Amino acid sequence: MPNYFLHTHISRVSFLQRLLDSFLIFFIYWVIKVIFFNTWESIHFVAAIVSVAFFLIIAELRGLYRSWRTSSMHDEINTLFYTWATVVFFLLIYVFMTKTAEDYSRTAVLIWWFLVPITLTMMRLLIRQILKQSRQQGKNIRKVAVVGNNHIGFRLVNQLEHMPWAGLVINAIFDFNHTSASTVKIGMRTYPLHSVETLIAKVHAGEIDSVYIAMPLHHEHHITELVDALADTTASVFILPDLFIFELTHARWIDFGGLPLISVYETPFNSLYGWVKRAEDVLVASLILMFISPLLLLIAVAVKLTSPGPILFKQNRYGLNGAIVEVWKFRSMTVCENGDIINQAQKNDTRITPLGAFLRKNSLDELPQFFNVLQGSMSIVGPRPHAIAHNEEYRKLIKGYMLRHKVKPGITGWAQINGWRGETDTLEKMEKRVEYDLQYIQNWSLWLDIKIIFLTMFKGFSGTNVY
Repeated sequence: MPNYFLHTHISRVSFLQRLLDSFLIFFIYWVIKVIFFNTWESIHFVAAIVSVAFFLIIAELRGLYRSWRTSSMHDEINTLFYTWATVVFFLLIYVFMTKTAEDYSRTAVLIWWFLVPITLTMMRLLIRQILKQSRQQGKNIRKVAVVGNNHIGFRLVNQLEHMPWAGLVINAIFDFNHTSASTVKIGMRTYPLHSVETLIAKVHAGEIDSVYIAMPLHHEHHITELVDALADTTASVFILPDLFIFELTHARWIDFGGLPLISVYETPFNSLYGWVKRAEDVLVASLILMFISPLLLLIAVAVKLTSPGPILFKQNRYGLNGAIVEVWKFRSMTVCENGDIINQAQKNDTRITPLGAFLRKNSLDELPQFFNVLQGSMSIVGPRPHAIAHNEEYRKLIKGYMLRHKVKPGITGWAQINGWRGETDTLEKMEKRVEYDLQYIQNWSLWLDIKIIFLTMFKGFSGTNVY
């Protein structure tokens, strides 16, 4: 295997990976149906093709076919399982919407759903093992130079040392301020320390494949000088930004007409992801409303009969980008506060009706918000909307509070399934809720939404501090 085979043919390898995954998904289903259940009809062929299509689309969104050279096997397998779980979720919706469940053997489908991720995982483990043995023989490795005798460079070196599977071997550390050879100790290991002039010579001699420039951004002139010098070589060059970039909670790299930009505050639901999120909301909300419509009618009648006032309580709250939206709830109090001063519900609150206490304790008062989701003002998953009066109070006290409005408010959220729902009687409690909301926005994925929806069924409808 030539040293640069995989690097040179990376696009072909990626294509073959997609082809192999598609074949295995289809083949496993065919084997189960034909060999073990002795049946194969056109509807089974369509189901297999639809599954492959779902898998390839979601795999692209999840980044399953990117280069995993610098990532652990654990990360790759997690992405694979999340991708397949999302496919299964959409297949369940597909079967339900088309009403073809009776045409499929539940046993065959369950076996297939179980075997596919295991088979694809075993294939990836085999590929990793082949690459590992190849790199142990000195093939398909990259000789790496780190430019930066500083905390940024040291952090990069430590990261490289913790990724032996990547086949990235550190040749030496280089620095503009050193003119003679010496050594530098990073962690438990000692590395040669050379001048940048020595680096250029080594690159020209073919002793270094990749150069990682790890220097503070205020050394722009040194970075530019080195990049210009390396332009006369075939080495791959990477620039590690200042740690300041990584400490920005919401920082993302984006492409701006070919120019790389760092997005500090931005919604994750641009372009395709916005359509995916909306499709998820419409499908899930429609299915849930179909199932809970008798319950909605029962609660509505109970609210009307047990206390005077409207069935629904409609309150203005901040929505996407801070726009005012009207959020619906079953009325659980004797009052309908919607002004500049709103007191949060507390333990033994006299405003709460007996029925309202039960509804609030089990989050049943929130059920009308599925209609808000269909309207487009809310989402199934997202930061819980707060009353406008509370928003205006906390935006002055909590840094980044308003960033939670970069997405639509949700019926459930990452903060709620982690225990931060109900009364926020201290600033610390609200800070934790906002912290989890921002984590959700930063790390959003379709699988994360599915995970939150699933966990909400077990621990999202009740809490000890819900009044």
